[in-house]
Amino acid sequence: MSPLRKTRSPGLRNTDYPDPSNWSLIRRLVGLAWLHRWHCLRVLTFQILLVIMTLCGLSMTGLGVDYIRHVMDKGSRPPQWWFDMAPPAGWPPMVVISVYIAGGIILLVTTRSLLNYLRMVSVTQLIQQKVTVMLRQKVYDKLQRLSFRFFDQNDGGTIINRVTNDVQMTSKFLSIVLLALFEVIVTLSLYVGFMASIHVPLTLAVMATTPVLCIVTFIFTRLIRKETKVWLQLRDKLVSTLSENVQGVHVVKGFARQQEQIERFGHDNEAVHDQQHRIFWLTSIFGPLVTFMTQINLVVIFAYGGYLVVLYESDPLRGIPLGSGLLVFATLATQFSTQIQRVAIMANKAQECLTSADRVFEILDTPLEIQSPPDAVLVPRARGRVRFEAVRFGYRPEETVLHDIDFDVEPGACVAIVGPTGAGKTTLLSLIPRFYDPIFGRIMLDGTDLRQLDLDDLRRNIGLVFQESFLFSNSVAANIAFGHPDATPQQIENAAKIACAHEFIAELPDGYDTVIGERGCDLSGGQCQRLAIARAVLLEPPILLLDDPMAAIDPETEHDILRAIDNAMANRTTFVVAHRLSTLRRANQVIVLEKGQIVQVGTHAELLATKGHYRKVARLQAADEESKRLLGVDAGGV
Repeated sequence: MSPLRKTRSPGLRNTDYPDPSNWSLIRRLVGLAWLHRWHCLRVLTFQILLVIMTLCGLSMTGLGVDYIRHVMDKGSRPPQWWFDMAPPAGWPPMVVISVYIAGGIILLVTTRSLLNYLRMVSVTQLIQQKVTVMLRQKVYDKLQRLSFRFFDQNDGGTIINRVTNDVQMTSKFLSIVLLALFEVIVTLSLYVGFMASIHVPLTLAVMATTPVLCIVTFIFTRLIRKETKVWLQLRDKLVSTLSENVQGVHVVKGFARQQEQIERFGHDNEAVHDQQHRIFWLTSIFGPLVTFMTQINLVVIFAYGGYLVVLYESDPLRGIPLGSGLLVFATLATQFSTQIQRVAIMANKAQECLTSADRVFEILDTPLEIQSPPDAVLVPRARGRVRFEAVRFGYRPEETVLHDIDFDVEPGACVAIVGPTGAGKTTLLSLIPRFYDPIFGRIMLDGTDLRQLDLDDLRRNIGLVFQESFLFSNSVAANIAFGHPDATPQQIENAAKIACAHEFIAELPDGYDTVIGERGCDLSGGQCQRLAIARAVLLEPPILLLDDPMAAIDPETEHDILRAIDNAMANRTTFVVAHRLSTLRRANQVIVLEKGQIVQVGTHAELLATKGHYRKVARLQAADEESKRLLGVDAGGV
């Protein structure tokens, strides 16, 4: 039975439990930003300077309007220059306008453009080169340390989405939401302060709609977060459907199920589209509503502000000038409205970012089930004695797969594990390298509980060959040396010879440098198995685990695999899940499992003489081999 079972995740949060509040997520994200506080401070400093340059530019424009009005109407009041920095009295009006005023505006605009460029570079460096890389590395590092149970119970599409899209969105929270929010606060504060310096009552009148906007924004954020979470879940399902189809393309085409798969993908794709449309619908209502409320301010400005401009000519203390007063005020009010709309956009993005952050933190917060203890015992080189003591195990607490497993294996012995499908053979093997820990009992290596050993040391003492050997899209040499990247070419070649793989490797176009396709698609099943055996023996492990290495191997290839297994087992404690007599005859001890329990233990000869599952299977295989012999077919060297 394969340990790769799909059930509900033990690490990712159950949907029955409440989600963390926005504030708890924001606190964690602020803590993330605090790691780069000086970088963030630099961005905010640029933003403050940008706002100051904007205010200076607006004031200069307002002064220009007042100056032109005064030149055209000598009866109007002259402009109030900053800090009494009026141009020389002898300058012609066109020189004042084109040189003094226009030149000042150009200087301010140039400075502002430079500051904006520096700000954008700082934000890009912060998000793309710092936070995203750091966070993605942390998530990937955590994935490498999570137990097999996590991967058994979470599909690959969801995990890939969290490492890529969700990490990206979480990082964007700093620029799209957090930094932008601080920038908005700074901008609005300076705008309000500048507007108040022009006329306090008019400022209060313009800001009358702000509390209503805050309430509307709060309601919107509550609605949009729920919808965003559903959208992300639907997107996970879409990616999973695509991933399964790509991995199982041979099955899909072999059974002519392309149309059904197209319809399934189309259904998932349409579900994502419909949810996006719902989010867009909510946003499309919210945006115009905010725009309508902010545009009311313009009515207030032109009604009340126009009155103040007229009043200025007779009472400058109570009124405001046209250019540096009403014009600047109207522009700032428009900018104020733009910043409020920006808050609305941030509220939408914030929910997507917070939902993504929640999904990323779920991985980071998943407890490590399998890890080395603080005072781990180091195992440079094990002798290879393995003992199971009353071991019970289940993938889920309510379902026990192995029951009271108890046996002892001496160093260098070969133990074959047999039994019907679902008996727990592969599960038993997976406990030895601590892919899982038993829920009761213990497994000993050279007299020490596996849970007391250093995990990396333990696994370096174990060589693994699975039913389906996974090979990477890399050179043959790199695949063999995967567990020992510092191996010399001679060591790699020796391992290949032990695995009976050297001959076919030498015939490849580039020998050991030949790059093979993903999952070894360029090689036969037997060749992949021999490379997997070479990869295992290169470590020179004292313990070897062979999970049914003869599965799906043709009789002609079987002889080569058996030779490779014989070479690999020499002087090693070996556990082999097997069904073929050709493998079972090589074992010193055979353990028969049924429904997770040991029902028979003995040598091949002893079990043949005893009624039970083993003798039944052996007789069936022996009859099949005899039939092949009578027909003149090679029985595979049995």
